[in-house]
Amino acid sequence: MSKLTQAEKDSLTGATENRSAELEDQGAAPAKLGAVFPSYARYDISLVKGKGSWVWDDQGNKYLDFMCGLAVTSLGHAPEKVGAKLKAQIDTLWHVSNLFHIPGQDRVAALLTGNSCADQVFFCNSGAEANEAAIKLARRYHQKVKGTGRYEVITFEQSFHGRTLATLTATGQQKVKEGFLPLPAGFKTVPLHDLPALKEAISENTAAIMLEMVLAEGGVLEVQQEFLDAVVELCKEHGLLLIVDEVQTGMGRTGKLFAHQHYGIEPDIFTLAKGVASGFPAGVMLGKGYLREAFSPGSHASTFGGTPLAAAVMEATIETMLEDELPQRAAEMGQYLTGLLGEKLADTPFVKEIRGKGLLIGIECQSPVSDIVLAGQKQGLLFVQAGPNVIRLLPNLYVSKEEIHQAVDILSELIHTYANKENGEAGS
Repeated sequence: MSKLTQAEKDSLTGATENRSAELEDQGAAPAKLGAVFPSYARYDISLVKGKGSWVWDDQGNKYLDFMCGLAVTSLGHAPEKVGAKLKAQIDTLWHVSNLFHIPGQDRVAALLTGNSCADQVFFCNSGAEANEAAIKLARRYHQKVKGTGRYEVITFEQSFHGRTLATLTATGQQKVKEGFLPLPAGFKTVPLHDLPALKEAISENTAAIMLEMVLAEGGVLEVQQEFLDAVVELCKEHGLLLIVDEVQTGMGRTGKLFAHQHYGIEPDIFTLAKGVASGFPAGVMLGKGYLREAFSPGSHASTFGGTPLAAAVMEATIETMLEDELPQRAAEMGQYLTGLLGEKLADTPFVKEIRGKGLLIGIECQSPVSDIVLAGQKQGLLFVQAGPNVIRLLPNLYVSKEEIHQAVDILSELIHTYANKENGEAGS
């Protein structure tokens, strides 16, 4: 583990004591989760503090964070400008109903539409809600504006769109659907990059095609430009809406503010969450102006979407990202990170491929990597999987070259050690 300075120890002691006191006040013993549904396979680590690229646990251990809360804390932990704006808003106004105008929403919407192809914005609380709103908008546009009965959405295998009933049905991974039957009607899933299968799936009921530019949860798989161009043409030919799920790839993560900007396309609808609010719960669904009529008053709503608090955090996050040119920095640091990984791991056939865009990077290996993830935690490095055989790296967009070298040195040693172990077992 990384050694702590005395200042870090003092700060951490205070954070740990506060956490223990909170648990005692609730009548719960520290480190017990008996009253919480066991729906998460949690690591045996309790994180209590974060700053920049680093987090600390309640045992005094310090970790280099290459997970970012799954692409959420893209400005690093506890960014000062965002924190200052949130604190100022806390002293002013927390919540009002969306039946009133919320000025902060207008400012955030202007930032987003002014830097994208979108004209309209709907605020919600998560990526799943943003994708749910996108699906509803597509259906309602066809049924209420165009006067057709279209309702089906085509998605792709290995995709991930959320865990509401509609979005888990849209997700192209069977594991998220187990035990939730019957699933809602109106979804078809086809293999990625299989153009004949996609064409066959389109029918008179098809309303939209929904996809990610990089299938992050599905293995950090990039969509091929040629296939995407064909998808755009099919949408035009059949009058379908193109929905791009940017929940993980949006907000500078891939080296552009939005990942679809790499491909020269303009989706009818796209969605954001994760990196849009630095860890505050927020989601956004954005669409073209011709979709405005579909979401008329009363058609869709969210009690907590775009509250004054959420709007303040989103505004500060987006302003910081634009002012500091973080998408460009993500492109540069991503190239530096993949280059260094390529150098350090070139000698091991255990690594099949290093891929990704910007600071969304996948290392595909010959066998499952869960043990490597756990070993990384013991060495003070946090990262995550993307499917059984892929290591996913998601550092914050301010990550330094020094921090990249630290992470790559640890990861390279872990992978080489594990590969040698695998080879030894195979040869025995």
